[in-house]
Amino acid sequence: MSSPHPRSAAGAAIVADGLVKHFGEVRALDGVSFDVPSGRVLGVLGPNGAGKTTAVRILTTILRPDHGRAVVAGVDVVAHPQEVRRRIGLAGQYAAVDENLTGRENLALVGRLNHLSRADAATRASELLGQFHLTDAANRPVRTYSGGMRRRLDLAAALVTHPPVLLLDEPTTGLDPASRSDLWEVIEGLVSDGTSVLLTTQYLEEADRLADRIVVIDRGLVAAEGTAAELKSRLGQTRVALQFASVDLAAAAAHALGDFGAVHPDGDQHTVDLPLRGGASTVRDVLNLLHARDLEVGRIDLHEPTLDDVFISITSNGGRS
Repeated sequence: MSSPHPRSAAGAAIVADGLVKHFGEVRALDGVSFDVPSGRVLGVLGPNGAGKTTAVRILTTILRPDHGRAVVAGVDVVAHPQEVRRRIGLAGQYAAVDENLTGRENLALVGRLNHLSRADAATRASELLGQFHLTDAANRPVRTYSGGMRRRLDLAAALVTHPPVLLLDEPTTGLDPASRSDLWEVIEGLVSDGTSVLLTTQYLEEADRLADRIVVIDRGLVAAEGTAAELKSRLGQTRVALQFASVDLAAAAAHALGDFGAVHPDGDQHTVDLPLRGGASTVRDVLNLLHARDLEVGRIDLHEPTLDDVFISITSNGGRS
């Protein structure tokens, strides 16, 4: 699903255009194209080995593409890698901080490495410690931090120079739900302040909450692209599942609701499943008909397509849905 036409960098914080990367016989990227509009979040999904991290490494100048072009913050990553590095922040799935230094020392060190004066580095470290709720732990060695605290410090370190573009490579991997939610709030705050974000993740809930648009990469190719709602719509409508006390009741209900498209889900003869084509009115009509036939429903469930469903559908058939 790579674009047949060159992607334009106009108005985009990141442009990947036909990226190809080989590692020996392995084709990690096979013509991947996408863009991240300024001030937005692009979620990049894919199974392990799909090519997500390879794309991030090219965009952050760690790797050179074999073919294709990448522009970050208006700068070509191959032609001017040092300038790209000055304009981006990078946080990965493993915290890249020195656990023998304190949180404050880590942030000040990053500032000094980025040519801030000692005073400016100290001031920026204090600002970020406050922003990421780490002030109370600022003077403790990082080895005493929890996983969530380390990840927040790692993200803070990526922001020392106020980069306009932030690349997050599975930043919440291994965090407990509360720590993950805290980090999501931080990312949302950054975006509301104008930061552009590329987020790779295997947490579908994370992409659903944070991403304005989503790209699914599978086997080195862009297999799908769109908003969360657009991707979910590919799997059809919301469905209603009606559960009955006996197989005979369910069979009679399925027959009565034939005009509604009712079917038995695979292997479940106690349940009748049908598409919710008319919204709440469909549920009312179905229940009225069943009541008229004296067919009592034991339980009603609604199922909307989720990003998990989309992901499984796309990646289970080779990225072609």
